[in-house]
Amino acid sequence: MKPGIQSGLMVALMIVASGGVFVRTAQASCGAITCFVVIGSQQQVPQQGLLAVNLFYGYTPMRLQSGTSGVIPAIDQEERRLILDHHRETKTLTQSATLDLNYGITDRLGIEVMLPYLSRTHKHFDGLGEDGPMGEGENVDFSANGLGDLRIIGKYNILPTLRSTLITGLGVELPTGKHNTLDAAGRVMEAPTQLGRGQVGLIGSVYHTYQIIPQRLSEFAYASYRHTFRNNDGYQFGDEYLLNVGLNLVTVPWLVLTSQFNYRYQVHDNISANLEQSKPSPTATPGDPDIIDSTIKNRRVPNTGSTWLAFTPGFQLNFDGLGVDLLKNTQVYFFAQIPIARDANNNLVQDTSFTFGLTQYFQLGGAS
Repeated sequence: MKPGIQSGLMVALMIVASGGVFVRTAQASCGAITCFVVIGSQQQVPQQGLLAVNLFYGYTPMRLQSGTSGVIPAIDQEERRLILDHHRETKTLTQSATLDLNYGITDRLGIEVMLPYLSRTHKHFDGLGEDGPMGEGENVDFSANGLGDLRIIGKYNILPTLRSTLITGLGVELPTGKHNTLDAAGRVMEAPTQLGRGQVGLIGSVYHTYQIIPQRLSEFAYASYRHTFRNNDGYQFGDEYLLNVGLNLVTVPWLVLTSQFNYRYQVHDNISANLEQSKPSPTATPGDPDIIDSTIKNRRVPNTGSTWLAFTPGFQLNFDGLGVDLLKNTQVYFFAQIPIARDANNNLVQDTSFTFGLTQYFQLGGAS
């Protein structure tokens, strides 16, 4: 890569957006999420023939927020049941390793392919009012490892100037992730905790950056929207909106500091099911939930949906000037996403999360 191109990319490189067998569905409405830090080299349109390869690791814990009970509904997708107050959340941990390929078809048109590998563990007390001597429920663990959903996004640079860019993106999310994994009790875990959503989604985005002080200080803004269609189990994930703004500061040629604010809003999920109510817990006479409405129809899932605001400091190291061929055109980076305000409707909330990563550039063809 030419030195001028390398320097320009370094200024804007870091941004944050952020089975077939019949079994009984696990009665749980557990939530899980991944850290939504987005790397700047994902959002850029590389010059023609340039391939940006991103490898990054995310660590995203979720816990109960102070003042919340974690008692939420259950979703029985197999039998189409929505059961209120059926279990108590404990914690979730998601670790992700993502391969992201970003290629410049022309200097203004690019394509991005992103495939995550996820490892997720979850704990909750299931069957409140139903299981246990006093209806206190039973502890049920869940763990899953495998591919997540594949994203393919086309991007176009509307405003390619020396100091600013305005890039729009439009793409799809394909259901390549597992969505029928079993929990420790041998039952299919619910859709919100599965590695994949089980249905196609649409994604739109806008990214803008401006060099306030050329090659020194730049601002950026990134917004995105996701809509996922209802899957074959009658479950539909709520729409997701992301908004991110921040500054990048080049202190020395090999070190970029970044400070960012990240906002996420998620609409309630929806399930095609009847409506039931668990018995009070603890109780001397545990038993099956009471049926409120036996009609199978689309219902909003309580305790899903959330709002989240975080401050994310980070840094990037550029190894291009070290004289080591192996590290030529290589950057590494680190982010710590610190929550400021959050509301998850009595469900688990995302705690402080971390992202580590590496970007390597390869010139596969001549620039125009």
